[in-house]
Amino acid sequence: MKRFIFEERNGLYIIDLAKTLQQIRSAVEVVKDMVANYKAILFVGTKKQAKAVVRELAEACGEFYVCERWLGGMLTNLTTLRQSVKKLEKIEKRIATGSEGLTKKEVSLLTKEQIKLEKNLSGVRGMRKPPGLVIIVDPSKEHLAVAEANKLGIPVMALVDTNCDPDPIQYVIACNDDALKSVKLIVQTLAQAIIEKKNEMRIAAGKGDEEESREDEEEEEESFIRPYAEENAGFRGEEE
Repeated sequence: MKRFIFEERNGLYIIDLAKTLQQIRSAVEVVKDMVANYKAILFVGTKKQAKAVVRELAEACGEFYVCERWLGGMLTNLTTLRQSVKKLEKIEKRIATGSEGLTKKEVSLLTKEQIKLEKNLSGVRGMRKPPGLVIIVDPSKEHLAVAEANKLGIPVMALVDTNCDPDPIQYVIACNDDALKSVKLIVQTLAQAIIEKKNEMRIAAGKGDEEESREDEEEEEESFIRPYAEENAGFRGEEE
């Protein structure tokens, strides 16, 4: 991390904020490119200072997230993950139908299992294929997520503190990942960029649909008028 440190003062390392600002700008362009190419983004942050922020902002921009515990194989073994999601769905259906034929103890056990699965899987229930980018808060804590992403060739963007190894990270954002304000500011900036790009693409798609419908209307109008125009032209020819 030496290349991202401005200076050392009284045993504390001060991060070069000019470099951090440039890294954030580059990160914004990366996430916009991912959205433009219709690739999903996975936010990962299970430490106390990050989990609430990660959940809130990932949900706000409509992307996947893990904020409780990284389950081994979430990326490298998606089949097992999907089986766990199906198990959760079956439990939910069974409880929703009134738990007929089950004892109170069985209902209690099912409810506990539902809560446990929901806690760990709520942010990745719809993830059926690997994401195009993984955004991680504190890669030293989430080393399993970094390793799985690297194994699959999925680029990793991370909020990296002075005690982390930046080498396995493709897109480094040097910052204090223990400070809630710092984490929220950076993740919020990335989430806002995702939202803006999605809105931009939605507007562009809407304009394309309008143009297509306008062209269709013109073609219909032309095909409707053409027979009458030809008939009138023939009528005028007979008069002459």
